[in-house]
Amino acid sequence: MNWYEALIFGLVQGLTEFLPVSSDGHLEIVKFLFGGVEESFLFSVAVHGATVLSILVVFWKEILKLLKGVFKFEMNEETVYTLKLIVSMIPVAIVGFTMKEQVESLFIADMDITGSFLLVTALFLLIGHFVPKRNKPISYGNAFVIGIAQALATLPGLSRSGSTISTGLMLGNSKDELARFSFLMVIVPILGANFLELVTTETTAVSGVLVPLVIAFVAAFVSGYVACRWMINIVRKGKLGWFALYCILVGLSLIIFA
Repeated sequence: MNWYEALIFGLVQGLTEFLPVSSDGHLEIVKFLFGGVEESFLFSVAVHGATVLSILVVFWKEILKLLKGVFKFEMNEETVYTLKLIVSMIPVAIVGFTMKEQVESLFIADMDITGSFLLVTALFLLIGHFVPKRNKPISYGNAFVIGIAQALATLPGLSRSGSTISTGLMLGNSKDELARFSFLMVIVPILGANFLELVTTETTAVSGVLVPLVIAFVAAFVSGYVACRWMINIVRKGKLGWFALYCILVGLSLIIFA
């Protein structure tokens, strides 16, 4: 992968990781447009690490508050919230450990698959846009159901943020709380997936790809930071419908023309 391909992949990863349009789906589209170019193992670790770093920068105060509360070793508000985050991670952990190969088999730059799941993302977003808004706190049961939505979003074209936030809105949860919960719940799964890749994949020397790796990392971090901030405001204002329209247009275009 050369430097400009790394730049484009990094920008796409950062922007679409947080906007409700599916980062995996758009990376599949970019691969298709570039003639089937594949992202390396090191590249995948770098850009996913960059998006986690952008979450840490955006939510560092909230994360620090949670850690301080947890290490008081009492059942306070922070500990309860952290336990709900852990509950939300259970479904994606089950998928990761039991269905990893089946999910990865779908990442074959098949635009019919990606387009179809983008249409499913659009359906999620439309429901989330039009469902009556309530302000229920996120319960343990809600956290698990939102976690199921996150597990489904391992499929190419199904947006993680779109499906988790829309699912929470359908459950009647607060918009402001869902934006924070949706982004915090992905930190450990991404780090865990990267760790598993590191211990199970034979790495190669980085000397020849160091510059593209750095470019991809910086691009993913900067674009991820901007997209994360932007998405928080989008959820608060309830503007998910425009992204549904985008997913419909792109999804149908991929199915018809690609």
